[in-house]
Amino acid sequence: MKKILVTGGTGYIGSHTTVELQQKGYDVVVVDNFSNSQADVLDNIEAISGKKPAFENFDLSDREKTLDFFSRYHDLDAIIHFAAFKAVGESVAKPLLYYQNNIFSLVNILQGMLINNINNLVFSSSCTVYGQPDKLPVDELAPVQQAMSPYGNTKQISEEIIQDTVRSSSLKAIALRYFNPIGAHESSKIGELPLGVPNNLVPFITQTAIGIREQLKVFGSDYPTSDGTPIRDYIHVVDLAKAHVIAVDRMLENKTKKTFEVFNLGTGNGYSVLEVINSFEKVSGLKLNYKIVDRRPGDVTEVWADTRFANEELGWKAEKGIDEMTLSAWNWELALHSKKKNK
Repeated sequence: MKKILVTGGTGYIGSHTTVELQQKGYDVVVVDNFSNSQADVLDNIEAISGKKPAFENFDLSDREKTLDFFSRYHDLDAIIHFAAFKAVGESVAKPLLYYQNNIFSLVNILQGMLINNINNLVFSSSCTVYGQPDKLPVDELAPVQQAMSPYGNTKQISEEIIQDTVRSSSLKAIALRYFNPIGAHESSKIGELPLGVPNNLVPFITQTAIGIREQLKVFGSDYPTSDGTPIRDYIHVVDLAKAHVIAVDRMLENKTKKTFEVFNLGTGNGYSVLEVINSFEKVSGLKLNYKIVDRRPGDVTEVWADTRFANEELGWKAEKGIDEMTLSAWNWELALHSKKKNK
């Protein structure tokens, strides 16, 4: 059984990917420090997949602890690296926090891989590396623009660090640049659970609808889009998780065509903030309390993916539509609410 390390494996995308890997027959080791997740996610992963992954709790930006981990887990076949801070707004306010956490952790992991001859890395990248692209939809050949936020910059720098490492070693890497993951597992046992006030749109929508938040703020209505609100390519988190499993398969089956490959993961469709709100209102039957406010620093106007390369080369395609995404997110919020009430 091939052994895969999933860093940030109790987080939003990491937990869904761990489930998909285990259901495919992979042996999974998770490293997380619960900076934006909770310990019971491990039990919920087990409830879905029938197996609890091996788990280590430490901060990957701590070099000593990371290298100690690799000395004990030197038989890994591949690593999927999710562990990073990810909020655009917070990164603008606290840039050094983002550089320290996101860059140091990657460097430590790469050093651990090189020391122990672990040669396969799937990197959780982001469409933020494209900034505001010159043309839409954006494909993998689009130039990497100046980042609009420190978060986006950490993804650009991380990709550069990986490319430099690949050129000087036997390491192979796949960077998956994803667009906007939303939704939750159909079991409603795992989903997006930000600690504190959400930075992302959909958990703020569901928390407003359930009464945790008083009002949703829509940042800007004067963008040059059809309804004045920013447009993003929203992708269901389970579709996204499945792409990571396919990327690992590709590496372990020696099907990669370059030592560093890049794939855009999205649906190829752009939805505005108001269209996402409308979808949620339709599937939930609720009216959402929201208010238009000023633009937020670091936000681009519109971006959505050209997914043809991922569709053709990986044999992967996003399957779920926007209504399925918002409904699964709402079912997850309802399940959380029910759990709290029954405690």
